Amino acid sequence: MRTLKLGTRGSLLARTQSGHVAEAITRATGIPVELVIITTRGDKVQDRPLAEVGGKGLFTLELEQGLLDGSLDLAVHSMKDMPTDMPEGLIFGAIPKRVDPRDALVGATLDELSAGAVIGTGSARRAAQLRRLRPDLEIRGIRGNVPTRIAKLEEGYDAVVLAAAGLARLDLLGEARELFAEDQFVPAVGQGALAVQCRADDAELLGWLARIHDEPTARAVEAERAFLQTVSGGCSVPAACHVSFEDGRAHVHAMWERDGQLRRTRLEGPAEEAVTYAVAAAKGLAS
Repeated sequence: MRTLKLGTRGSLLARTQSGHVAEAITRATGIPVELVIITTRGDKVQDRPLAEVGGKGLFTLELEQGLLDGSLDLAVHSMKDMPTDMPEGLIFGAIPKRVDPRDALVGATLDELSAGAVIGTGSARRAAQLRRLRPDLEIRGIRGNVPTRIAKLEEGYDAVVLAAAGLARLDLLGEARELFAEDQFVPAVGQGALAVQCRADDAELLGWLARIHDEPTARAVEAERAFLQTVSGGCSVPAACHVSFEDGRAHVHAMWERDGQLRRTRLEGPAEEAVTYAVAAAKGLAS
């Protein structure tokens, strides 16, 4: 029987979410899955903000190389880390059901923070929205895995912003003091979703991965990534889009900080036209 080699980054969160995918594949197909730890450039460079490290695919390039050279069968990524361009020969074999896409505040609620309080985030998107909500706070950059960021609360930070999904996957959601609503604090494109990447010509594997695929999540992520591609954005661009579906309608919340001004928009339309509305949101924010 074929044993699948699943590439994952080495952080506790990456290994945990990859383990969940591996278990889901085995449960659905009976196929065994072996985790293979890969260190990416984004993991190696921890002393600088991501925007300064530069380049696309800081957390994906080495995993994609493993897929292309055949040493890996599949790789699991946080969807929000995925560049909008895919290397030729690779595809998303599955996008499992999304978990909570919201951002969480750990350490204190926003209202509890006094003027001048220090709040930590390494995200330009989060910093832009925090400045809008609380311009009196001091925002400092942080890097590292989830436990490392939470530990900053013992190092002079009054609060830190993290993805609720990451906290939940590590059974740490109880650490959150506040969860921001998507219309108040727009999540990153793909936040809460996982990308299962593989070679486009591996028909056998694609058949297995279809059993863990969630189509509503895939449609929402497709629209969000279309927004990001339209604004030509990556992790260093303070722009975001979140798409959800209800009663056959697509709800699009988007933000983009340009020239020091944060612009927001909300659009709604037929669910089957989610991509069209997400692209329209990007163009509207650019005008």
